[in-house]
Amino acid sequence: MISAENPHKTASAQNLASPNHSDFQLVDYLTQRREVVEAALDKSIPVVYPEKIYEAMRYSLLAGGKRLRPILCIAACELAGGTIEMALPTACALEMIHTMSLIHDDLPAMDNDDFRRGKPTNHKKYGEDIAILAGDGLLAYAYEHVAIQTHQVPAERVLKVVARLGHAVAATGLVGGQVVDLESEGVEGITLSTLNFIHAHKTGALLEASVLSGAELAGADQQMRQRCSQYARNIGLAFQIVDDILDVTATSEKLGKTAGKDVEAQKATYPSLWGIPESQRQAQRLVEEAKAELAVYGEQAAPLMALADFITARKS
Repeated sequence: MISAENPHKTASAQNLASPNHSDFQLVDYLTQRREVVEAALDKSIPVVYPEKIYEAMRYSLLAGGKRLRPILCIAACELAGGTIEMALPTACALEMIHTMSLIHDDLPAMDNDDFRRGKPTNHKKYGEDIAILAGDGLLAYAYEHVAIQTHQVPAERVLKVVARLGHAVAATGLVGGQVVDLESEGVEGITLSTLNFIHAHKTGALLEASVLSGAELAGADQQMRQRCSQYARNIGLAFQIVDDILDVTATSEKLGKTAGKDVEAQKATYPSLWGIPESQRQAQRLVEEAKAELAVYGEQAAPLMALADFITARKS
């Protein structure tokens, strides 16, 4: 395990030890897994002709971020007895899909944002045309990456993962949530049910796919998949509630994107319905319920339990 004195020590996928609940340190775990994910992402898309599109794809894909979805995938695979190597291609694909959603979400036709992760958004750097194509390229390549790069996993499991990723992105998931989100801007009286639908699809679907894909790659049984699914749904909603709170309370510098965009766009948010204190209480409740789903697995669930707490404690 990486020591606190040297948190940036290089760690390869081959030598990462399994976590132990009694001495589990989330900072070390995140550092180790991020290093592995970052290296794999950098390797996944080399720059070839036509260079501009590959550069645009890499610009957003390698712009940093928490890498929460890949790490959730890896942690769930480990929980089910799998390895980092088994999960890594899918983990990278999840980040490609997530990056696509950010590129497209930032476009003038969507949320019209100028900054993402503290840098100019993709369309500000490369133009709207290239940004759209960069997102398309990342989405398509994500499926190829899972299909070709996943090794030592039965083909039927890989097929299930590809189908799950498609379901999470399509109108059944991210796309459907985005449509209702756009239709709800400036509309008075948006109900909690509609708000939950938006975020269960726009945000939660890919988080759930992250956890379930990792578990499925390792051959998790039905009970574990059900527990992982409920865990993921709870942390997905908690994640969005915290996002809504931060949009009101954090600065643009801290967020790495424009703060206050939800208020400016007249979007319904959890703080606008509940207020900040109740929103914080609801997020914490969801996290506690998520952790309760996995408590039965003891030490092996330590990373996923700590990641649930991380969601409500984060400041950006």
